[in-house]
Amino acid sequence: MSPLRITVPASSANIGPGFDSVGVAVSCFLILDVSEQDRWEIRHKSSHLPTFAEYTDHFIYQIARRTAEYHNKELPACKVLVTSEIPLARGFGSSASAALAGIELANQLCDLNLSDSQKLKYGTEIEGHPDNIAPALFGGLMVTAVSHDDQVEYISVPGPELDLIAYIPETELKTEEARRILPENYSRGQAARASSVGNLMIASLLQGDYQLAGRMIELDSFHEPYRAPYIPNYQIIRREASQLGAYGSAISGAGPTMVSFAPKGYGPRIAKHMTTLLPEYKVMPIKIDSKGLQVERVNLQNTIVAE
Repeated sequence: MSPLRITVPASSANIGPGFDSVGVAVSCFLILDVSEQDRWEIRHKSSHLPTFAEYTDHFIYQIARRTAEYHNKELPACKVLVTSEIPLARGFGSSASAALAGIELANQLCDLNLSDSQKLKYGTEIEGHPDNIAPALFGGLMVTAVSHDDQVEYISVPGPELDLIAYIPETELKTEEARRILPENYSRGQAARASSVGNLMIASLLQGDYQLAGRMIELDSFHEPYRAPYIPNYQIIRREASQLGAYGSAISGAGPTMVSFAPKGYGPRIAKHMTTLLPEYKVMPIKIDSKGLQVERVNLQNTIVAE
């Protein structure tokens, strides 16, 4: 096996009313550099990764083994160097990116020839919903997906480039904790209003009306009103970003990171102002990733060839 590199982007999910169904791929990456050797070895090259004792305890290995076993295959030994730019427990889909990396690792090591639909299905089964898996796999502005009857349907919403600004606090918020904050049930009226807002958000994106889309993002009633008290500076970020020209701001995933969507070219100016306003945050403009999951192989001339 020639050495290979697996690259998976981070993702920002929910995007206001797109609860558990809408996400966008962003330009922070999880990278696996894989080479053949006679025993398993996994090494971390980044601080944005959890500790582990043995390779068998590693989440990516466990997902790869599970995927291989599902196809009655055994993973061959290899060396995996893991690099990550994705902060943990901050709302950027780090677990979804790792799950997708594990699925693709098995796909490559065992020659499974998995289709994109299979990768999406396996990832959704692991994550429980497709809003992080789908954008990480396909890339794009807004990827809308739904899981039903053992299938996962998806579509990418096209559109011009936008600037994204991420506000990443030092505090963590585990997805499990953020889920417990939400109500178990919604009334028919609550559900109808929330889904109407989500429908209008998608329709306005398709029409290219980003001002309206931004307003709908900030009218979510599925999860943001319940999580907002646990998100530091939630109202300040929404208000200040709007005054600086952002279309709208939303909790990224389960939080505590927030993301603003702004016209192209506005990102650096908004980030500069917000860095001054929120010195305890890591504030940065980020790009939408249009490629999604990528696999590259090193040929005999030591050049990288994308698959």
